[in-house]
Amino acid sequence: MSPESLRPDRNLALELVRTTEAAALAAARWLGRGDKIGADQAAVDGMRAVMDSVEMDGIVVIGEGEKDEAPMLYNGEKVGNGKGSATDIAVDPVDGTTLTANGQGGAIAVIAVAPRGTMYNPGNVVYMDKLAVGPEGAGIVDIRLPVDRNLQALAKAKGVEVRDLTTIVLDRPRHAGLIDEIRGTGARIRLIRDGDVAGGIATAWPESGVDILFGIGGTPEGVITAAALKAMGGDFQGRLYARDDEEKAAAEADGFDFDKILTMNDMVDSDDCFFAATGISTGDLLRGVTYRRDRVYTQSLVMRSRSGTVRMIEANHSLEKMRKLA
Repeated sequence: MSPESLRPDRNLALELVRTTEAAALAAARWLGRGDKIGADQAAVDGMRAVMDSVEMDGIVVIGEGEKDEAPMLYNGEKVGNGKGSATDIAVDPVDGTTLTANGQGGAIAVIAVAPRGTMYNPGNVVYMDKLAVGPEGAGIVDIRLPVDRNLQALAKAKGVEVRDLTTIVLDRPRHAGLIDEIRGTGARIRLIRDGDVAGGIATAWPESGVDILFGIGGTPEGVITAAALKAMGGDFQGRLYARDDEEKAAAEADGFDFDKILTMNDMVDSDDCFFAATGISTGDLLRGVTYRRDRVYTQSLVMRSRSGTVRMIEANHSLEKMRKLA
């Protein structure tokens, strides 16, 4: 078969958004109920049910864990209807489980898809240091440079002062030093409790008001963010981070290099990846699931890197018909 025939079909983008809609609709019923596990499982079940109808021969590279720990969407699971292109899949049915459980904004359901063998598999390495920017910062910043130099370079590229920039950082004790560095430059900081996939994407979404993401977060989320920024023309860089010497030694024995700078092409080595996200609770990026009498409304983003197309999809669903289908 020719390389062209192995490419995922462009219609796959619109098929994928059905999976994130299903996850978001299921998780939204758990909004504010204080149950992270319940919300996550509902989203997994919703996404998985729809995914079986998507025309692709997919393997989950980044999912909900190993087979023994996750009943659905586990790492290595085959998904799709088995037809069409062979693909790698990265899923996060709820990016922001704590946000969902606490009824806070910014939770989304996400999926990324790329041709088979092109998506980075982080193995058991849970965390990475991340740097994400939108198109104006692509090729300008470098994760190896100090924070102040990156902010100065980005400000110059955007034609503003450093104090006009807004950074986004996960609110974690490990970031105390990073936050002090940013404050020392005069740049603004938006601290988020969870949801750094949405935070990374926000750097390429002008309406969000976010310019750059710094800090250590989940490695799986980093791969998903890279797929989205590839479609949006942004830039993502990562460096694996070990929580202790034992974790680092085990990962290095498996061939992982903690000094290597991982680029977007390291994360997704293809010019034809797809990304879809649907809002669960309203945040800077997407509006959350909204109920109105017999209708329910969702807002989604869907992207394809090959064309650079980014679509915002507003959908309204019939509750009565959804119940019958369910």
